[in-house]
Amino acid sequence: MKKPLLISLLVAFAFSCAKNSDEATDKANFVRIYDNEKFSASFYPIDIKQTPDGGFLILGERKLADSTAQARDLSAPNFSGTYILKVDQFGAFVSQQELGADKVNPIGPLLEANSKYYFFAMKPDTQTQLLEMDADGTITKTSSVGGSYPAAAFIDDGNFLLLRYDNFSKQSVVSIVSPTGAVSKSKGFSVGAGDGVEGPIIKHFLRTGRQFPFLVGKVANNQYFFNGFYNYTFSLVFTDLTGDTPQGVVQGQQTDGGFSSAMLLDGNRFAASLFNFNDNYFLPSITLNTSSTTGSITKLDGNPTLELAANATIKIIAATVNSKETLLYGTTTRNKQIVIYGYDKATGKFLGSRYLGFSNPFEIAAMTTTIDGGLAVCGTTYVAGRFPRICLFKISKDELAKSFK
Repeated sequence: MKKPLLISLLVAFAFSCAKNSDEATDKANFVRIYDNEKFSASFYPIDIKQTPDGGFLILGERKLADSTAQARDLSAPNFSGTYILKVDQFGAFVSQQELGADKVNPIGPLLEANSKYYFFAMKPDTQTQLLEMDADGTITKTSSVGGSYPAAAFIDDGNFLLLRYDNFSKQSVVSIVSPTGAVSKSKGFSVGAGDGVEGPIIKHFLRTGRQFPFLVGKVANNQYFFNGFYNYTFSLVFTDLTGDTPQGVVQGQQTDGGFSSAMLLDGNRFAASLFNFNDNYFLPSITLNTSSTTGSITKLDGNPTLELAANATIKIIAATVNSKETLLYGTTTRNKQIVIYGYDKATGKFLGSRYLGFSNPFEIAAMTTTIDGGLAVCGTTYVAGRFPRICLFKISKDELAKSFK
């Protein structure tokens, strides 16, 4: 297996402070693009985690070699393959794993437990698998979970929450899964009858239609939430995983509107964002009624963000910047730059923005805080304007402080 070609962009081009080529500076700020000499190959990152050695694990998906043939054969779904990239603390290539066609459609995030890293994928027959790997990106165990079409995951007290679509019962299903793949609790909710609602869901998994921001998480000790389809509409749903009906629902606009991200802050207060008919709205501090089934995104007031791409991918993480608890929203602009917006976690006050990317188009995939107090941003860029490749931006603690005051 040939390793990808590493393109090291001039750090000074993106970071004003990177003028010295000492080791500390090289680790604190860099930009990398991981090219590949197989021009027909396509790589898209899904999530990134920093490992104890200071390097990074990147989970991604890749176009399978036979996907063109599959696309012509309706009996052979055109699923994406799994790709794992390990880089060192300077962003230099260390290793890669192109998993076989028996492990397709990986989902994020990377889940860390017991000094191992986990993610969900599926077999070509759509049955869910849980994969375990070490900090070098080597797969150490594969467990069969059962059920079809994994869509989103979350770590909870050493176990994992899994949202999946069950195409047999036509339900959105939330399960509690152990690191061994055992399911201890599970509950499903109908997406609605008929092929009309299922069509967009299947197109999501085949990567032939709208990519929905599926999410799953926990609100309190006995209440969970998922962002997915319920009763014909893409909605934010709250459940205790026991009742046959949800405890709370914030309805979207069928497939045209809903939450594009949601992160619990405290109590019932969330940092979130909405999409609604190609427009995007930020809600850095919003309290949701998790026990009402009459909520709707049309009743929520958000800050319109006009420069973003239609239905943009939006990621939210918490970070400490200038000794202040800060929310960082990462997304993609209409002119294909990655942009990071900062908000005060306590008040929702806007603190500033930072733009990443130049020359080539760039799209965000994931962000993570780093051991040295900085930020790593992983995304997709298009070499020569048309070859999808993984890119990595590392921003230092000092640079973050300058951007979000």
